[in-house]
Amino acid sequence: MHKHRDDWGLGDFFAEQFGPNAFAFGFGRGWHGRSGRRRRTQMFESGEVKYVILRLLKEKPRHGYEIIKALEEKMAGCYTPSAGTVYPTLQLLEDQGYVRVVETEGKKVYHITPEGEAFLDEHRDVLEEIFDRVRDTVRDFAGGSMGELNSAFARLAAVSYKNAWRKGPGDPAIPRVVEILKKAAEEIEQVWAKGPER
Repeated sequence: MHKHRDDWGLGDFFAEQFGPNAFAFGFGRGWHGRSGRRRRTQMFESGEVKYVILRLLKEKPRHGYEIIKALEEKMAGCYTPSAGTVYPTLQLLEDQGYVRVVETEGKKVYHITPEGEAFLDEHRDVLEEIFDRVRDTVRDFAGGSMGELNSAFARLAAVSYKNAWRKGPGDPAIPRVVEILKKAAEEIEQVWAKGPER
């Protein structure tokens, strides 16, 4: 029997692009791809979230908040679904008989049903297509110069916060670091406003 990888095949890629040594930006609300590509406003197309939620519930039963956090974790913080997306989808899946609810310690815990597993297996090609597209979309966003920007910001965040936390809030270097960061932010704003110097 084929066993699904817990990271859904996304883990290796996300670990490389947004691992512990990188600073991952959340861009679940939408982003621009490379020049000439249309703007994506959602990580998933309409109706696709139900497949992903069922895939999560096949791993183990979860309540609504756990589903939101699990999706965020699976995608390394790149996407966080809203409660307004997750809970209506769960209700739909329950109405269709693909999940059942068990009250546990005052919380609704969702379990995939045999019908839900059969539906997921029947549409496994759809799920694979979703994962392939997510990988391609994030790679498009994070690659090239965007990857360099991500790495540069990761280093800035690391050298700023690591020492600050270690030395404590009273360290006399902190005000100077704050001034440097403020100046850098102003210069970056000017670059975006005027464009790079030729």
